[in-house]
This record gives sequence, structure tokens and C-alpha cells, in this order.
Amino acid sequence: MTERLETYFQSQRETHLAELQRFIAIPSISSQPAYKDSLIQCAHYTADLLHHAGMEHVTVLETGGHPIIYGDWLHAPESPTVLIYGHYDVQPPEPLEAWHHPPFEPIIRDGKLYGRGASDNKGQIYLHIRSLEAWLKTTGHLPVNVKFLIEGEEEIGSPRLLPYLETHLTRFQADLVVISDTAMLGENQPAVCYGLRGLVGFRIEVRGPSTDLPSGGVYGGAVQNPIHALVQLLASMRDEHGRITVDGFYADVIPPTPQEKAALAALPFDEEAMKARLQVKELFGEKGFTALERAWVRPTLEINGIVGGYYGESGKTIIPATACANVTCRLVPNQDPYKIMQQIEDHIRTHTPPGVTVTITEREAARPYVTPIDHPAIQLAASAYESAYGTRCYFIRAGGSIPVVETLSRLLQVPVVLMGFGLPDANVHGPNEYFSLDNFDKGLRTLVYYWRHLPDVWKKKSW
Repeated sequence: MTERLETYFQSQRETHLAELQRFIAIPSISSQPAYKDSLIQCAHYTADLLHHAGMEHVTVLETGGHPIIYGDWLHAPESPTVLIYGHYDVQPPEPLEAWHHPPFEPIIRDGKLYGRGASDNKGQIYLHIRSLEAWLKTTGHLPVNVKFLIEGEEEIGSPRLLPYLETHLTRFQADLVVISDTAMLGENQPAVCYGLRGLVGFRIEVRGPSTDLPSGGVYGGAVQNPIHALVQLLASMRDEHGRITVDGFYADVIPPTPQEKAALAALPFDEEAMKARLQVKELFGEKGFTALERAWVRPTLEINGIVGGYYGESGKTIIPATACANVTCRLVPNQDPYKIMQQIEDHIRTHTPPGVTVTITEREAARPYVTPIDHPAIQLAASAYESAYGTRCYFIRAGGSIPVVETLSRLLQVPVVLMGFGLPDANVHGPNEYFSLDNFDKGLRTLVYYWRHLPDVWKKKSW
């Protein structure tokens, strides 16, 4: 890092942290209509951040929902154009009583900045804004062209982003997408996340008699119990080792490459420590795979919740009229969520017990995404981390899903690099969410390195 950039970061650190605290203080909860005005306030605050950082053409784009914020700087004709994606909306903070401090009154304590959205995603998108501002303030130009796309509906599935992109694609065209919305492997253990699992979610409702019935009299043993039928259906979809038994479920799975297997094997992962942390006696999953392989490179089917009958403290001897379950599948590269959903529906129709009817309601769907681990933009990200953190950078996949990643890559036909600065225990979506100030400082330096060296990698025309 040049001396001017380092001096700039040090001189502006307190100002930047105070500004980030004001950003976090805006309760931009996208899932609750009561916070509509806060979302508008936060959208304009985000636009002001871009404008004061030196971005041009800063615009609050109306989508029919919460706005998208756009800004750019396009004066490096011999360099690539990078689209930087982030979001300014946050999850609800409940349960409020579990927070050590009010979630929208951010506070710095023990090297951590606490507040809802501190890590997901305000702190991380703020790093991008300030890393580019530092270049402009100290040199008057950027080494790359940049475009910002910062939305306000990521936490509710980005329902308006895809339609907007499809009709305004030229505005966002780029050579590469960079997103900081993931976690590193651990404290001072940087990691490039090169892959995400996909997702398909659905709800099963099993309906039996028209009303709850007594389990005695002429009904118990003569009428199908919807809870029994639901449990039977759910059990038919997965065996005792966690392998999914739906016909065709694994047909399109692409296994990890030898390079990916080597990267997984190199990770400093301690299964015993994981068991101790979770307070479980054993880990679980398909035979023949490690815990990390099961969590990152294998598909799953999980029951997220079951509702049915009476479960109060006192007994109530009934046959319930209905039973419901929410189920999600995490998918891996080459699995199509819509094809998987059809296979599951076929399985349910075939295995539905007599005496009940079943309704399946499809919910969310997201495609998996992988950038090849040897892609030059991925390898450069690893070098950037190692330069700033002074330690080895690992290559990881994530077991979760970020639908916008595959969407942006598919529509723009460019690779996506996930350069996260969160931590696995940062309580994202939970009480006492925080952003590490060590990662705040080192994240700025990581991004500066990346922007400086990206043109050289790009000029080799290797992607």
C-alpha cells in the first residue's frame, strides 16, 4: 500500500467509524412495512455516501419497492469495469431482550462494532465505498472503472431486482462482479468464498377430516391421522444417514474437482471443536464425506418446522384435521431448483398415504453458483487477503445461498468474486450482530490491493 493511502486511512478512521455508526443506526428493515420511511431514508443516505466518495451519476432508482442505489466512476479506459453489489436493508432485530445494547444504537466495544446490519451488509459495503474514496482523494483517479448496485430488498429475496436488471441491463454491464456479503473462515483466517449452494423451499399441508376429531369413539383407528401421514411422507424422502431418496435427486450433481478437494482438505477444520461448540455427541450426514463436504459440496433436504395437532401442557386426545411442514433443499452446481421441485412433487404424489390430501406450496428458489477456484480473479483475491492479513488465505464454499450472485453472473455473463470480511460468529441475523474493527482496517487494505492489481490481471485476457 502506498504511504499516502495508509496515511489517509489512519487520519480518517474515527470519522469513517462514526459515519458507519450513523449508517447502521437507520432501521432499514425491509420485511416490515412500518419501516418504509426508514428504507427511503437509508437509500438516500447510501446515495450520499457514494456522492461524497467521488462517485458520479449517483441515482436513487425507483423499482416499485425499496429503491436501488446506483453510482459509477468510468474514467479508466484501459482497465476493466467492476460492478460492486451490496444491500442496505437489514433483518428484524428480534428478540430485542437478547441484545446487550439497542440494535439501532450502534456501539464500539472490545474491538467490535455492534448493531443490526453491522456485518450484513452495511459494514461490508461501506468498505468498498471508502476504499475507492481513498484512491480518489489521494491520487485523483481509480485504477479500475466501477459501478455500484446497492439494493434494499436482499433480505426479502430481491423480488424486484431481477425484473429491473432485465429491463436496464446495459446500465449495469461490467467485466466482473465483486460482492462482500460473506464470512471469512475465522478471526485472522481470510478466505475466498468461490461457491454457494442453491435453494428450493416448499410447504407441505396434509389435510384429513374436515375438523379435529376425538381419538376415541368411532374415529381413533378408523380415520387417517394427518400428522402420521405427514411424518411418513417426510421420512420417505431421506434415509437414516441423510441421503435423499427422491428419484433423480442426485442425477445432475457435479462433484468437486481434485483442486477443490485439496482446498477443502487444507482447511484448519476441527470436527471435535465443532461438536463441543454445538454440544452434540456426534456429527451427522452422508457416509463417505467429511463434515465440510456435507455442508458445502453436497445437497441436503431439511425439515425446518412442523405444525399440527395440540401441543399444550395438558393433554387433548384428538386426531387433528391438518398438519404442515416447511422443507428446504440446499443444492449444488448443476442442480436445477425447478427440476428438483418437480421431482419432489412427483415423489410426494407417489407416496401420499390413503385417507388424506396433500397441498404443496412452492416458496423460494435459487440456483447454486461456483466460480472456478483457479480463475485469475479468485486467485488475485487470495493474494489481496494475504497481503493485508499477513497469513494464508483459504478457499471455501458456503453452505448457504445468495440468489443474486447467480442472477448477476447469468445476466451479465461475467464471473462473481465473493470477498467477505464478516466472521462466522458475528451473529448475522441474530442478536448482538457485530463487525470486527480488525477486519474493518484490513478489509480496506485488502480491497485497495485488489483494485491496484486487477488491471494487470485483466490485461492478460485470461477470463
